[in-house]
Amino acid sequence: MKNNAINWFEIYVSDFNRARTFYETILVEKLEESTHGPCHMGMFSCNCENGGIGGAIVKMEGYGGKPGGTMVYLNVEGQLDAVIARIPAAGGKIHQGRMSIAPHGFIAIFEDTEGNINGLHSMT
Repeated sequence: MKNNAINWFEIYVSDFNRARTFYETILVEKLEESTHGPCHMGMFSCNCENGGIGGAIVKMEGYGGKPGGTMVYLNVEGQLDAVIARIPAAGGKIHQGRMSIAPHGFIAIFEDTEGNINGLHSMT
């Protein structure tokens, strides 16, 4: 059996710089910029070498953010309330504030500057 249900995620964006600024602002961390073929990527930090799951925002022709697609939950362990508080000022919208999913911690749902609906998760 596999340890993780996923091994990578991509959040498609229409405006790379706007999306990068949004995620860097709410998470208070830099995204590592990279280009692979037609994909311009901003990779979220993770400990991928030790089994961590990575992901990126991606600008690619024919793809863009839109509500109702796949929902990704970003790990914001111990920082859920702080991240939620930064979303409106960064240009996003809160769809669901902190909500208990006991015994599995807490989540929140937000919309980014590209129209993607994503989640945040923290055990505390």
